[in-house]
Parts: sequence; C-alpha cells; structure tokens
Amino acid sequence: MGQNNISWLNGKFIPSEEAVVPIMTHSLQYGSGMFEGIRGYTTERGTAIFKLEAHVMRFFNTAKIYRMELGFTQKEISSAIIELVKRNNLEDCYIRPFAFYDDSSVGVGTTGKKISVFIGAFPFKRYFSGGNEGLKCKVSSWARISSSELPIQAKGSGNYLNSTMAMKDAHASGFDEAIFLSRDGYVMEGPGENIFLVKDGKLVTPGVDSSILLGITRYTVIELARDLNLEVEERFVHREELYTADELFFCGSAAEVTPIINVDGITVGDGHPGTITKKVKDLYFSTVGGKSKKHEDWLTFVN
Repeated sequence: MGQNNISWLNGKFIPSEEAVVPIMTHSLQYGSGMFEGIRGYTTERGTAIFKLEAHVMRFFNTAKIYRMELGFTQKEISSAIIELVKRNNLEDCYIRPFAFYDDSSVGVGTTGKKISVFIGAFPFKRYFSGGNEGLKCKVSSWARISSSELPIQAKGSGNYLNSTMAMKDAHASGFDEAIFLSRDGYVMEGPGENIFLVKDGKLVTPGVDSSILLGITRYTVIELARDLNLEVEERFVHREELYTADELFFCGSAAEVTPIINVDGITVGDGHPGTITKKVKDLYFSTVGGKSKKHEDWLTFVN
C-alpha cells in the first residue's frame, strides 16, 4: 500500500499507517482472525467490484461460524468497501475485509474480547507471475484440513497455515504452487484456489463432499462454462486424473483463471494452456471487465 492509502477501521476512514494493533493481539498470536478477498476491475464505466454481495455474505457467514459478532450490517460493510475504493481512486485492485480479536490479554479463549473490523484496498494485477504460460504444481505431502478439524467453509486466518506449509514445500521443490489431497487421497484444491480438470471436452471439479472451500469464483466458472455449453461434473477426483487430464486450471478471486501445465513433473496435455481453459478464461475476463453484458449484475460499479 502507498503512504497515502486510506483504510477503514471500525467505521472510520483513516490513513493506513494509523491502522495499528498491539503485537500481543489475540488474532496475531493465535490465528483467530477471519477475512475475505474481493477484486475490483477497470471497465469502460469505471471501476467495478466483482460479486460484492456474495463476498460480503461469505464474510458474515464466516463470522457466524466462528461466533464473531461484527457489530456492522452487511450493507454497512458493502458501502464501506465501495467508498474505500472511491477514496483511494483505485482501478484494478484487491479488497481485504478482516475481522479480528483486538485484545492483547494472554489466553486462547475469546470470551469478552473486543472484535475489530478492518478493510484495506490496494492496486493489484496478477497473482501468479507467468500464469499465462501455465503453472507447474506439486501434489503436497501435507493433507488438506477438513471440516473435522476446522470449518473449511469459513475463511479463518488459521486455516491458511495449512496452505502456507504446502506452498513452502512446493516452492522448495521448484514448483509454482501446490495441490492438496484429502486424507483419503482425493484431489481437493490448491492453497488458495479451486481446481478444474478438462477431460474429453467436459469440466470436472471436486464437489461439496470433497470438503473444499466452495469458492465464489468456482461458482462463476461453472456458470460461465454452461454459457459456453460445456458439461460440468462435480465429483470425487482421483490423484492420477491430474496426470491424464487434457487440461487443468486453478480459479479463485486472486488466481482468477490460471492454467496448470505440469503436475509432479508430468506434462498435462501438450504442455500448453488448453483451448477450453482459454475459452473459460477469456469469458471470465470479459465478464469481470464489463465487456460481456449477460452477467453485468455481478458487477458493482464505483461511481
């Protein structure tokens, strides 16, 4: 964030450098915060926030799961996000609502601890450098957490330590990103992305029974695929299907639609981003960029 960047904290717009908390804050010590990731895009009509309502609803669902009373309504948070993007004069950007226990007393328990809500926003382009050419991924030796350990449908900060470990492992081995399996050996997702396979012209993706985060971008891809008259199958996916897929790609708010060209040193398809992946990706960017009018209701224009 730039020095003049503005953030929102507990109902007030303040310079970002003034948004500070004690080192002993509970959520920093124990990973007890929760967050959301939202994209804004440049369009001919100005900046548009993609699926704002769905993201804010998930933010509140996470709070409910974690029993955190935010003290604000969904409408208030949505309005604050729109105003924050305006005040920072942002175009392509990333928006990060974050709720946390703003209390420096020692102890894992949260009873009586103050909850603060923060929103930051900053310029943002691509998440993966070189993602257009395709990623090389490693199936992680770390299993993905499931709902028996932590609420996988909630974007809790502590959940992502699992992701960090998988990413460190992948990067140390010379790969761009990791792919998680379940304890039963089924494909789940990436550290911060959902995954799709293309096989015989059909999209295949792990379903709700795979204990994945049911991503907002994942739902978007499914809807766009159907616009392209592509069949989508949600089911358990075996590891070896990654190696024999015709095409693979990640999707997510940060990752958008990013091709995968290699898994565990095995070339996927012909080693280049596939034609169906490209069709989905092109329609996705046309939609978030306001060029496709069919789903214009997914955009909240910042005027």
